[in-house]
Amino acid sequence: MVKAFLDLPPLAGASGTVRLPGSKSISNRVLLLAGLAEGTTRVHDLLDSDDTRVMLDALRALGCTLQEQGRVLHVTGIGGQLRVHEAKLFLGNAGTAMRPLTAALAVLAATQGGVFELSGVPRMHERPIGDLVDALRPLGCTITDLGTPGYPPLRLSGQAGGRLATGRAIRVRGDVSSQFLTALLLALPLVAQAADVVIEVEGELISKPYIEITLNLLARFGIEVRRDAWRSFTLPAGSRYRTPGDIHVEGDASSASYFIALGAIAADGGAPVRIEGVGLDSIQGDIRFVEAAQAMGADVRGGPGWLSVHRGRWPLQALTLDCNHIPDAAMTLAVMALYADGTTRLTNIASWRVKETDRIAAMAAELRRVGATVTEGADFIEVTPPVTWQAAAIRTYDDHRMAMCLSLAAFNPAGVPVRILEPDCVAKTFPEYFDALLGVAHARPESVPVITVDGPTASGKGTLAAELAAALGYHLLDSGALYRATGLAALEDGVSPDDEAAVARIAATLDLRFDGGRTWLRGREVTDTLREEQAGMMASRVSSLPAVREALHGLQLAFRRAPGLVADGRDMGTVVFPDAELKVFLTASAGERAARRHKQLISKGFPSNIDSLRADLEARDLRDSSRLVAPLKPAQDALLLDNSALSIEESVERVLAWWAARRPFEAVERHPKG
Repeated sequence: MVKAFLDLPPLAGASGTVRLPGSKSISNRVLLLAGLAEGTTRVHDLLDSDDTRVMLDALRALGCTLQEQGRVLHVTGIGGQLRVHEAKLFLGNAGTAMRPLTAALAVLAATQGGVFELSGVPRMHERPIGDLVDALRPLGCTITDLGTPGYPPLRLSGQAGGRLATGRAIRVRGDVSSQFLTALLLALPLVAQAADVVIEVEGELISKPYIEITLNLLARFGIEVRRDAWRSFTLPAGSRYRTPGDIHVEGDASSASYFIALGAIAADGGAPVRIEGVGLDSIQGDIRFVEAAQAMGADVRGGPGWLSVHRGRWPLQALTLDCNHIPDAAMTLAVMALYADGTTRLTNIASWRVKETDRIAAMAAELRRVGATVTEGADFIEVTPPVTWQAAAIRTYDDHRMAMCLSLAAFNPAGVPVRILEPDCVAKTFPEYFDALLGVAHARPESVPVITVDGPTASGKGTLAAELAAALGYHLLDSGALYRATGLAALEDGVSPDDEAAVARIAATLDLRFDGGRTWLRGREVTDTLREEQAGMMASRVSSLPAVREALHGLQLAFRRAPGLVADGRDMGTVVFPDAELKVFLTASAGERAARRHKQLISKGFPSNIDSLRADLEARDLRDSSRLVAPLKPAQDALLLDNSALSIEESVERVLAWWAARRPFEAVERHPKG
């Protein structure tokens, strides 16, 4: 389910280990190089994300053979010879796919013949590509603007047997995006067989570390580029791509920046935040973020493939830094500045304005939202920490880095929550980011929000709770499943449900696991078994035993973890989570519940009698409401929901509206133009 937002409670600290996904920059370069090369390349630890998926789709469309074998992708390339001469490629918002594919296909179409159309999402059509096109057209590449000149979408075409004018230097601007130079470096070895090909850079080359990645990977595929400082690059005559056989993708150094910052902010004493997959030996320029974090006070140590971070100086040291060498990771410094002792100034970041969104404007707007004072310019941003922190709904602008950076504002000293709008945008480079963050961050239990959904048997509370948890990105506690599993385990062990001490011993050591909507008991899946009538009857009997309820109480409380919890049962709001922020009690009649259960059983092929079902439900209601321990009843502050005539979608909408009214966030536009 796509989440409209994710609420992060106030986070108090962090420790533990994070394994990073593969680098986007390395992944898409490696994929294209493997696709253009002769032979089969075995790619290890490839990033699985939106950006790599569009590149993989493009390679398939162009005739490359892709085979997955476990965690290794086998890519058999085209050997520099087009196998497909006409294709329409959709490249999402992936600049690391759009720019190099434009150059490679323009060159191949011009010399081997073909027609290729490249397009993306609306934001991609706002990201400039004119400087790359201007470098390719003088070579003899035919490139047609299909929209605004200088921006995608584009058509690349040509006739077989064409020749390119590579006898003179090819000039490209370097002060807008390093991806233009990277695109030429990746494409022009395809036509550098007879003579050297020279690329000259106009203006100051920004993001030089990304060019170093490109040069490093070209060498792995057999192309040794000669570089004259950062002004010119020579591709040697006789160049052709050859597979290196195996190639490993490093963890993403840009993504490491969030966890380096996390350690600097929240790993205060005790265990550090350990980052695996990238280390001080990284070929990625963004590893130099470590130096910037250390300058702000972080205690960072590392070696090959790992980093370890503690909080050092506190508050962090405000600084002024030229960020040309770490353009993407520098965004994380802007959020670290919230925790500094003065004004932090980040300069030489003009490239932020032509990324997935205008990142200077976006970062300034969202930092102000949490209370910071921000000054922005054409190529700089200044951030002064908040005097008063504010609970904020953070717009992400469909930009993965905005979502990941601003999540760190949840560690604010004021203890206010942070809402991340459209959090699924992190799928561009780090789909599991929030799981990774919350796997090492911790919150005080009382800070973690809880919604309880109580009600009688067959009132639909389990379905409602599951839908709410999915919509909010919260953990789910199906307390009924705990009692059903206890009853089922007792039945399997031949223990009478009336033997309170024996059943309590089973409950105290219950081996139960919830995962992806499925339930495992003692290592075997019991999802459907727990929904059978016999399990329900056993649950009703064992749940009335005080010793059993006590044995399960601690397990129930342990489900209260960030970012939040939706708990359903009969006493969640009255006994287990009496401090829950929202308590819902379902009041559907026994007749309505019997009709629903009857329909459900019939649809599954089970015989059913509606009158018997109603009598059974009424008997359970009486037993549950009259028991001495935690009787079934609404909490005094519960909101009653009669869902007799409501669909599950309508019930979810009603409860989410109640929840929104209790949250401290102002409504904001979710999709401002970037």
